[in-house]
Amino acid sequence: MEATGTDEVEKIKSKFMSAWHNMKYSWVLKTKTYFSRNSPVFLLGKCYHFKTDGSGELSTDGSNFDKINTEISGNVEEFRKDFISRIWLTYREEFPQIKGSALTTDCGWGCTLRTGQMLLAQGLMLHFLGRAWVWPDALDIDNSDSESWTAHTVKKLTASFEASLTAEREPKILSNHHQGTLKRNCDDNEMRNEVYHRKIISWFGDSPLAAFGLHQLIEYGKKSGKIAGDWYGPAVVAHILRKAVEEARDPELQGVTVYVAQDCTVYSSDVIDRQCSFMDSGKADTKAVIILVPVRLGGERTNMDYLEFVKGILSLEYCVGIIGGKPKQSYYFAGFQDDSLIYMDPHYCQSFVDVSIKDFPLESFHCPSPKKMSFKKMDPSCTIGFYCRTVQDFEKASEEITKMLKSSSKEKYPLFTFVKGHSRDYDFASTPLREENDLFSEDEKKRLKRFSTEEFVLL
Repeated sequence: MEATGTDEVEKIKSKFMSAWHNMKYSWVLKTKTYFSRNSPVFLLGKCYHFKTDGSGELSTDGSNFDKINTEISGNVEEFRKDFISRIWLTYREEFPQIKGSALTTDCGWGCTLRTGQMLLAQGLMLHFLGRAWVWPDALDIDNSDSESWTAHTVKKLTASFEASLTAEREPKILSNHHQGTLKRNCDDNEMRNEVYHRKIISWFGDSPLAAFGLHQLIEYGKKSGKIAGDWYGPAVVAHILRKAVEEARDPELQGVTVYVAQDCTVYSSDVIDRQCSFMDSGKADTKAVIILVPVRLGGERTNMDYLEFVKGILSLEYCVGIIGGKPKQSYYFAGFQDDSLIYMDPHYCQSFVDVSIKDFPLESFHCPSPKKMSFKKMDPSCTIGFYCRTVQDFEKASEEITKMLKSSSKEKYPLFTFVKGHSRDYDFASTPLREENDLFSEDEKKRLKRFSTEEFVLL
């Protein structure tokens, strides 16, 4: 009876906290973000120019396109389309209860897990879709002048979007004047891309079976002493993502692996060994690798000397972003303009979407507007990510990044290093005889605990 009473108390407490977080995190989704017309904008390796003869600022929500010429307007739209096409993963509510807890929302504690998901999602998009891919419906997302959207509004938008999938799309295709356009819309490659677009999002669904969903990530986090409701730092999340990819059973994911740098060092032979490991099919083949490098950009505050390096990293097309933020809040950094970072914010509570349903609504997985933050406000703890499709790509990337590290380092030691050879500690993850339930070695557990004490506390 006592245990039952405790369970009831936990459920009531969970419902109360869910209601509070729903009010707290559903209030503001977007405020207008202004970009300078005179400086280039970088987004995950792509550069956009909004330069005009005049001066001043430009909003990317399209509210002042009438004030600029067609060429610049087009460039702004290309940037918006590219940004909106990135996968946005935020707080959710009303999803299936997390094992071992009464929680049905991650509001208030899951933001770093969400930014980690966004980084991994970008890596998978590069792998399956390529950097040039953009979502054809990106600019169809409602980007009204309203300064705030509530969860209720999102529910209505989602419902109308779902209802319009069959009612609107077919007439749009059939109403085209040229047969070539119709053929293009039915092109096999476009259909393939849409399948992978949905599949990638489904891997991050908020259900126990989703390979990289919150439920699975929390299970892997338990091995490092974390439970649902705890805050997670960027370094801990990097190791959790590695485990999630290793344990993924979807055949489509067998061609991807994740490597996490050890003590700010990337051991080249360890990375190549991962890439050249045997595929499940039994054939020797190379895997694409997502390299995650947990670093600190200073002591208590971010050292401004690292600004040029961070900008250089975000200028690389194989960069998949940065898990970072400012004190008490985690953001996914994807670009920059001047000394400001461009990011996606997970601190917005949305309703659970069942991604197992055919043609589930995609709108809530794409952010309608970018946000900017001064680099000096960035918390020093972060994890940088790169994607390399082949061993040759990795070798080229390591040379390019090493040069960048040397040129940007005013200190005796660079932020992190690439070292030839293997690490002293053998990577247990490649040993098939190790027990499945022992996901982290003792050394890793010690490192994760150290990272946990060093990193910022999240809301």
